[in-house]
Amino acid sequence: MLGQGASVVTDGLACFRGVADAGFEHKPVIVARQPQNSEKLACFRWVNTTLGNIKSALTGTYRAVRGRHASRYLAEFEYRFNRRYDLTTIIPRLGYVAVRTPPMPYRLLKLAEDGA
Repeated sequence: MLGQGASVVTDGLACFRGVADAGFEHKPVIVARQPQNSEKLACFRWVNTTLGNIKSALTGTYRAVRGRHASRYLAEFEYRFNRRYDLTTIIPRLGYVAVRTPPMPYRLLKLAEDGA
């Protein structure tokens, strides 16, 4: 959640025009116009670090990464990322959630296989 009066730096993608419409200061940085690439721009340092960590975690965990399973891979990464500061509770919490999750029909589990 953004605080009131927050300044948002983006890569200038057209969908971010809504940031200014929402009442925040929008500072687009068009990377293609910069003499250096985005990896060297300070404003994108944490974005690039986070994306690199996600890529390393996925490719280090799975033998092959396929687009049809990308949402599942990212959901698993998000689960671990959100619990990274209390690693001792990951497995007990997973068990707690698994016991309380309703059954899912096989046809819904296979949607990712069908390219949905």
